[in-house]
Amino acid sequence: MPNLQGGGTAGSAYYPLNFTNTSATACELYGYPGVSFTAAPDSAGQQIGAAAQRSAEFGKVAVRLAPGATAHAWLQVADAGNYPASSCQPVTAQWLRVYPPGETVPAYAGHTFSACSSASVVQLTVLPVRAGQAVAGVAP
Repeated sequence: MPNLQGGGTAGSAYYPLNFTNTSATACELYGYPGVSFTAAPDSAGQQIGAAAQRSAEFGKVAVRLAPGATAHAWLQVADAGNYPASSCQPVTAQWLRVYPPGETVPAYAGHTFSACSSASVVQLTVLPVRAGQAVAGVAP
């Protein structure tokens, strides 16, 4: 699941989301993972703020994963300090909820973020999956 050691640019950081096929058969990922900040690492955890928007910067491709193979997507997290406090309504988020593309069961990654609790501020942007493992500290 996600290795959350970010690299970044001014005002934001990129975090790799690595997906490993743990089954005994090949599978395919296509498109974007669903990502949001959440208050707890379970279904009772309330979403914090807006879910990640999908970046159209890169096209979607099908990624076939053999057993044990890894694919990745990048998550860009804008600094909550980029937004006026009155519109951001900053809080501390301790978790990310991540849905692999095409899946309905999420995984959770623990990491502390300054998050905008207002759903009108889009702070997260996700890129589509690509083959191979992402390297932390190397932006897409």
